[in-house]
Amino acid sequence: MDRPIPKPPGWRRYGPYALGVALAVGGLIWLLHGVGISTYRVPIDQLTIGTVTRGRFEDYIAVRGTVAPLTTDYLTTEQGGIVKQVLVEDGAVVKAGQPLVVLSNTPLRLEVASRQAEAASQINAIETTRLQLEQTRFQYQRELLDIQHQLGVLKGNLVRDKILFDGHAIAPSLYAQEKLQYRYELKLRDATIASSRSEQQVRATQLAELRKTLAWLNDNMATARASLDALTIRAPANGKLTALDSYVGQSKPAGAVLGQVDSLDRFKLTAQVDEFYIGRIALGQVGLFTLGGRQYGATIVKVHPQVSDGTFKVDLNFKGEPPQGITVGQAIDMRLELGGAAQALMLPNGPFYQDTGGQWAFVITPDGKYAMRRPIELGRRNPDYVEVLQGLEPGERVIISSYEGFKDVERVELEKPSHAD
Repeated sequence: MDRPIPKPPGWRRYGPYALGVALAVGGLIWLLHGVGISTYRVPIDQLTIGTVTRGRFEDYIAVRGTVAPLTTDYLTTEQGGIVKQVLVEDGAVVKAGQPLVVLSNTPLRLEVASRQAEAASQINAIETTRLQLEQTRFQYQRELLDIQHQLGVLKGNLVRDKILFDGHAIAPSLYAQEKLQYRYELKLRDATIASSRSEQQVRATQLAELRKTLAWLNDNMATARASLDALTIRAPANGKLTALDSYVGQSKPAGAVLGQVDSLDRFKLTAQVDEFYIGRIALGQVGLFTLGGRQYGATIVKVHPQVSDGTFKVDLNFKGEPPQGITVGQAIDMRLELGGAAQALMLPNGPFYQDTGGQWAFVITPDGKYAMRRPIELGRRNPDYVEVLQGLEPGERVIISSYEGFKDVERVELEKPSHAD
């Protein structure tokens, strides 16, 4: 006989469907989670990973200094010309004022000779004028002496003739004539003195102008002679002649640099510094280095603000005596102190900084499967560490190798080492 078959429970009837739906939804969620997140896969052994730590941050940078002469004087031509003689060889030790190179300039010599002849002619004319003025002065003096003599004679005659006139020994007309002559000589003396004074004033003005003109002409002649003397290039200071670029027969324009004279036994250091530090480099900062087992110091004395190929130049003077035996061009690795040490959050330095400018980094997730792009803020740097200001916590791990090839993605998937089975 037939009997009713009971219905199976709901979970048995709908369970497989529910499970299928759940799996489908889960798969969809997983797929949607990956949508919009650009991912780059890379074997973990191809990356360098650093851990954020807290410790003592030392504010310094490593630079390579080069030994250079303390002073360098350049041999520059004031007048152009043809190299006639080279009196010394490159590398020779020279003394200040020593002739080094002789130039020949025929047009200049002719021009100087013409100027000297013209100046000499003008000087002769001036001397002639001055001589004439002196002759005029002497003429006035002689005339005045003659008048004074004549007055003396007339005065004596008047005294004598007055006695004779009172005694009726001479004619009144003769005595009157002598008195008129005496008065005339007095007036002539006064006129001569006045004329002499006026002439002296004119002569003084003329002589002053003549002296100025004469001094100007003498300066011109000295300049002309100096221009000829400048054809002989002399050592500006004691030192070593280097970079000499002069050969007999070469044509050199005015202002050409023929070589340089470097100071002997007096040195400085020059170093190229990354432009990142241009705002933190200042005069007086100290660079430390070790040479021959002994530590030395050098102080920044000049900062060149021009940036070339991402670096700028600084000059440093040795503190105390420089190391013995150093030579120009020798390279010295230095530790340039920028500030004092202090406790800070730090991340090992690496190429990632150049790719991100310190504004973000790939931080590894706790499960170690991914590295996610995260904004951060970094501060000071030294060759070993970068100061962390924001965005990272102690113990977090960060990819510090170069981001070239994946710096435009949001996530890096860390695969097993490429050499693993």
